Amino acid sequence: MPPPTPELAPGPDRFHEPRREDCPWCGSRRLRTRLRTPDLLHHRPGTFTVDECRDCAHVFQNPRLSPEGLALYHRDFYEGRLEDYTDRLQTTRAGRRRHRAAARVMLALPEPESWLDVGTGHAHFPRTAKELFAYTSFDGLDPTLRVARAQAEGRVEEAHCGYLASPEVLARLRGRYDVVSMFHHLEHTPDPRAELRAALTALRPGGHVLIDVPNPRSAFARLLGRWWIPYGQPRHLHLMPLDNLRAELESQGCEILGTDRKSPHLPFDISAAVGLALGRVLPKRWLRVAAPLIAVARAADHALAPLLRRTPFSNAYRIVARKGR
Repeated sequence: MPPPTPELAPGPDRFHEPRREDCPWCGSRRLRTRLRTPDLLHHRPGTFTVDECRDCAHVFQNPRLSPEGLALYHRDFYEGRLEDYTDRLQTTRAGRRRHRAAARVMLALPEPESWLDVGTGHAHFPRTAKELFAYTSFDGLDPTLRVARAQAEGRVEEAHCGYLASPEVLARLRGRYDVVSMFHHLEHTPDPRAELRAALTALRPGGHVLIDVPNPRSAFARLLGRWWIPYGQPRHLHLMPLDNLRAELESQGCEILGTDRKSPHLPFDISAAVGLALGRVLPKRWLRVAAPLIAVARAADHALAPLLRRTPFSNAYRIVARKGR
């Protein structure tokens, strides 16, 4: 049983960095508070603020957790049942189907010799993508030691632990890959722009980057507020609009080959919101009684997904870009 997490009070203490008065993406000082929320997953003390830039629409946690504070919440996630739950979601038939669909995007391009999956976790994506790219060497990178276990189980050939933008990691991986993929990784990183530039550094000239991230302009974000699961407080530090990420890639000399808001949509907005709300108001011993209600909400998510993914309710987007030669 892990020791109890110390109380994380808001403000510039050892668990938080000082509050920013400017946007970390464009530098504008025209900020507004998008929401304030407690920790809805672990119910730890404290309130977290998510701000939005009025000029570039970048969304970010402010004040941001310090590396020490972030490590505590990551430990709660990875040592608790939530990580087991998300792991099961990725290994279901629907999860494997999503991985195959994401990998299939790259079939129209020259077959890569080497592929790095960043934020790979247990490397479920490389294992599935290998079915389509039998001659490609897949490596994995993750901030946790899960990637080492994935290597031991044969899901990746090489395992690298850390953030791609860290100098010691990037020095080993510079110019080694034909494809770098990042699926729901950038929102967890302290500096997504640096992580993105590091991905391009790891690519060979003419290589490709494949990115999926939550869509902060989803209509569900406005409708559900703090109950919208991609806000992910306190573990999600940044939510970037498509236009910002596209402009950053183009400024780095990349050619945008395609964007997609349909395929990356994950059908969980309604059921996750119901689960979070019930977890907030019901005693823990009563949550099993609420299971049928969550099941109905989950059925609604899947029934509505074919329509919602084609509307502003789509909760994620994908970018494929080619690095300049």
